[in-house]
Amino acid sequence: MNLEYIKTQRGSFWSHKLVSLFLIVASVLLFSSCKHDEKVAANKDVYYTCSMHPQINEPKPGKCPICGMTLIQVQKSQAPKSDELQLSEQQIQLGNIVIDTLGKGVIGNETVLNATLNYDQQKLTSVSSRVMGRIDKLYHKNIGDYIKKGEPLMEVYSEELNNAKQEYLLALERRKVLDNSLIDFDQVIKSARTKLMLWGMTEAQINALTKNNTAKLTTTVYSNQSGYITELNIHEGEYISEGGTIVQLADLSTLWAEAQIYTSQYSQINNNGLVTVQLPDIGKQINGRIEFVNPEISSDKRLNIVRVTIPNGGNQLRPGMSAYVVLKDGQRNVLSLPVDAVIRDEKGATVWIQTGKNTFKNKMVTVGIESGDRIEITYGLTQGEAVVTRGAYLINSEFIFRRGSSPMAGMKM
Repeated sequence: MNLEYIKTQRGSFWSHKLVSLFLIVASVLLFSSCKHDEKVAANKDVYYTCSMHPQINEPKPGKCPICGMTLIQVQKSQAPKSDELQLSEQQIQLGNIVIDTLGKGVIGNETVLNATLNYDQQKLTSVSSRVMGRIDKLYHKNIGDYIKKGEPLMEVYSEELNNAKQEYLLALERRKVLDNSLIDFDQVIKSARTKLMLWGMTEAQINALTKNNTAKLTTTVYSNQSGYITELNIHEGEYISEGGTIVQLADLSTLWAEAQIYTSQYSQINNNGLVTVQLPDIGKQINGRIEFVNPEISSDKRLNIVRVTIPNGGNQLRPGMSAYVVLKDGQRNVLSLPVDAVIRDEKGATVWIQTGKNTFKNKMVTVGIESGDRIEITYGLTQGEAVVTRGAYLINSEFIFRRGSSPMAGMKM
């Protein structure tokens, strides 16, 4: 009986041992399971993406399905907001993205007008014939020839002028033969001489006529002005009437730069303001002043003419050359950015600002005047903000690629 009792006690002992061992194992497994669950719960704030393709969003590590690179871990709490864009270091380097601090700078309003050089109309002169006659010879036959004052222009045969020469010679002859007591030949000679001068003969020509006592059939007509021939409408053998134009001459010491301007640009014109005339053909620019604004507006094109007088030192400039007239307003100290930093379309203007490391946000702004490669920011930014000054269009394209819509969608100023 004692033996049976001992066997029973031994069986009970090992049974308790097995139960205890089972409970310990179960506790360990349960504890491990809890830890695992806690770890899984902790990893809910993590996702995996590709440094070259940030649109990839995977819940576990692996390879990028696009390029095959190893995915990197990102904390969701550090992920950009819905209106922001985060780029990798490689993307910033490849896109040559430059960020600068917004500050104040001097900027002035500048308007560039297309212009053409023209003759200074106030320095155009016409040399006309004072007698009617036939042109026997022309000394200058080409447009553009330069004529000095006193140079011969043409040989003209004029019966009226020849008769006047004969009257003058006859008066000289009679004064030698007849007495001045009956007729004042000195006055007759003076009148005949004055008549010859009024018909275009010079003092030297009349003196030669007096000395030789013989009149040539043709008379040389001399230029009383200097300049370049701009019009020549006569030919040898033709007849010219009294008062008919022989040549038209232009003095090119000054020229007009005539620019076209729209009526909407009138407010930018200072009638007494200084302007700059740029001459691309010779790589030169000249300062001038607005001399005249045409009060008449072209009804079909709504254009007007602004005229600037410029000097032509050395006669380097020629009428017909293209030019640019640059109108400048007073300079101001304003917030400004490079023109390429501002993205503009029919909805308005925006810039990209940096909100964190490699993180950017689109912001709507109001722009003012534009001068050269700078543009004024009148509203939307404050001094000291970090603004993308180069690569803004690349960031804009990347945002549209990832989000499928423009960053300006739904924006209000």
